[in-house]
Amino acid sequence: MSEYELIASKGCGSAVIEMALALAGLPHRVTLIPYLEPGPGRERLLSHNPLGQVPTLILPDGTAMTESAAMVLHIHDVAPQAELVPPDVDNRAVFFNLLVVLVGAVYPTFTFGDEPKQLGLDDAAAARLRGESDARRMRIWRHMETLVSPAPYALGSALTALDLYLVVMTAWNPGRAWFAEHCPKLLAAADAAAQIPAVARVRERNA
Repeated sequence: MSEYELIASKGCGSAVIEMALALAGLPHRVTLIPYLEPGPGRERLLSHNPLGQVPTLILPDGTAMTESAAMVLHIHDVAPQAELVPPDVDNRAVFFNLLVVLVGAVYPTFTFGDEPKQLGLDDAAAARLRGESDARRMRIWRHMETLVSPAPYALGSALTALDLYLVVMTAWNPGRAWFAEHCPKLLAAADAAAQIPAVARVRERNA
C-alpha cells in the first residue's frame, strides 16, 4: 500500500487524524503548513480542499478527504483491527451520535466564533458572536458529559476515535481547568487516551 498524506497544522484538529493513522498502523506522512497564511502550502491545500481547512487527507490513490469524521470512518474501514469504531451495535450507535455532535455542533463554534470578523461583522457584532459561540460550546460539552461513562475511555474499557477528539479538543477554549470543573468525565477520558504512547507522541508534536 502506498502511504497516506495528511495535510496538517499544529494546534488544529489534524492531530486527531494523525493519531488515528498511527493507531491503525497505516503508512503515512504529515505535511505541516500554516494553513491560514498565503503561500505555496495554502495554495496546494486549496487545490485539494476549497474550504482551505485542515485536516485534509490524501488517500494512496490521490483522492482527497476533507472532513475528519469521514476520515475516521475510512481509516476504520481500512484497518478495523484498530477498533476506532466500536464493534458492538449498541456502543456504535452512541459513537456515531457523539462523533457527529463533535464535528457538526462543537466544531462550528470554533469555525465561526474564533474569527467572527471573517463574516464581515463590526466589532460589537463580532464580540457578541464570539460570546454566544463560547456559551453554546460549553452547553454542548455539558450535554456530552451526561452521555459518557469513562472506564477509562468515553465509551467504556476500549478506546475509540471519540477519545482522540477529546485529547485534542479539551486543550482548546474553554480549557482544561474548565473541563476539570464542569466535565470531569470527558477530561478523564482524554487523559486516559493521552497515556497511549502513539497518542502521546502525536500530542507532543502538535503542542
